[in-house]
Amino acid sequence: MVLRIGNASGFYGDRFDAVREMLTGGELDVLTGDYLAELTMLILGRDQLKDPAAGYAKTFLRQMEEGLGLAHERGVRVVANAGGLNPAGLADALRGLAAKLGLPTRIAHVEGDRLPAVDGVLAANAYLGGAGIAACLAAGADVVVTGRVTDAALVTGPAQWHFGWGPEEYDRLAGAVVAGHVLECGTQATGGNYAFFRDHDPAVFRRPGFPVAELHADGSAVITKHPGTGGLVDVGTVTAQLLYETAGARYPGPDVTARLDTVRLTQVGPDRVRIDGVRGEAPPPTLKVGLSRLGGFRNEVVFVLTGLDIEAKAQLVRDQIEDALATARPREVRWELARTDRPDASTEETASALLRLVVRDPGPEAVGRALTGAAIELALASYPGFHVTAPPGRGAPYGVFETAYVPASEVPHTAVLPDGTRVPVPVPAHTPEPAPVSAPGLPAPVTTPEPPTPELPDPLPEGPVRRVPLGRLAGARSGDKGGDANIGVWVRTDEEWRWLAHALTVDKVRELLPETAGLAVTRHVLPRLRALNFTVAGILGEGVASQARFDPQAKALGEWLRSRELDVPEELL
Repeated sequence: MVLRIGNASGFYGDRFDAVREMLTGGELDVLTGDYLAELTMLILGRDQLKDPAAGYAKTFLRQMEEGLGLAHERGVRVVANAGGLNPAGLADALRGLAAKLGLPTRIAHVEGDRLPAVDGVLAANAYLGGAGIAACLAAGADVVVTGRVTDAALVTGPAQWHFGWGPEEYDRLAGAVVAGHVLECGTQATGGNYAFFRDHDPAVFRRPGFPVAELHADGSAVITKHPGTGGLVDVGTVTAQLLYETAGARYPGPDVTARLDTVRLTQVGPDRVRIDGVRGEAPPPTLKVGLSRLGGFRNEVVFVLTGLDIEAKAQLVRDQIEDALATARPREVRWELARTDRPDASTEETASALLRLVVRDPGPEAVGRALTGAAIELALASYPGFHVTAPPGRGAPYGVFETAYVPASEVPHTAVLPDGTRVPVPVPAHTPEPAPVSAPGLPAPVTTPEPPTPELPDPLPEGPVRRVPLGRLAGARSGDKGGDANIGVWVRTDEEWRWLAHALTVDKVRELLPETAGLAVTRHVLPRLRALNFTVAGILGEGVASQARFDPQAKALGEWLRSRELDVPEELL
């Protein structure tokens, strides 16, 4: 008995016509969509400040104008976290849409994730598991919308409903969590953002299809995609997504703690990768809570420096701006010079470098007129060739994402069934102890002990080496979790793993990525995936919404690492 679960959205703003593609392109039992990222919760919170009836992903409602009918015709259930901060509001809007279309669609929703917000917090949302979704489906719901659930809950919920798993069938639940993590980012599992894209025909990656998981009763799954769609599903694409935004061997969640060090991947056919062997453990007694708040105001100016004397030009305008800001200096002033210029360039753009100034302050005044005036007044009084990429504006508010942890028993996880009945979802009966707890507004990390470090393979014998980019052998994928980033690095053969496991240490990562200096870097070893996963604490400041770095979500941090050179045994090249 196979449960076919597809994905049609990896973020709020993903390909609009993916819902139609997935409902018409092949066999499905359940279609899921992930619309909520950390930044999205802040965006929805600001929407709701303007309109209390808002707070959900409006794109999903528009997709359902066609999707409800297609799903009804094909008997496909739809499960999405598009409810955001207002799942009840989205459920009501869907009922109105179904009535307008003349469809007997039964709508349910899951709520209880939104917790009371302390001062300065726009939204505080606990990450719920899949049990509420399962209850809604068991009551006959055709569409279930949720607020903040874990991304994997969109798969664990349907799996619990379909297979009748109990809350302590940890291995089965862990298999569903792993499958859900592979699906959650859509086309990242089918060749999107894939490090080894050059090893294949470029046409394959022009329009990747969205992924499908064929889930089995024992918790194993096959990752695939609809026939005839673009993209690629192989062990590499699945490995890349497994490493995305994870950390160590234990992957804790509200349904189960999945052991990523037990995952086994096998290519079982074209565009078919089997996932099995996944072990699970009891979930922690706490739920993660995402706190979204306004952090202050920011502004930026990008100065264009062209031709000769780039460094001297940059220093001149820096000194001028610093003098102008002396009487009303923002709390944070950050300069970065990107040497995009080339000597003897054949175009003006390739002869130019970019000097980026970013300012932040608790209030709007210091990043508004004080900055714009200082920059504009230099138009005829600074370096030769002075111009900027765009006139500086008034400044804009920026957000901060933080995490806290609360006892699961304090979160009113509730399934609201199609007939309006409200069903409380019980908390797990067995959880590991002890566990640190913090209230919303008092972020404190909850640490899950890691299993012993796996034994490393024997190193390769010494021999001649060649200095080449790491990416000649290794793939990577990186991403954000609040202010931290992770970089997953993997190789494709056992011999390459024998080298990587010993060569890419924490010290080597610090050497290759100087921006990690002074930050805590942790290495996690995953031998079954031939992978290392590095977490870099604090490199993203206060999170993506604060835009602390040039790459605020660390999406390309892994590609920077792959471009760095080190000594590689010639036998591997």
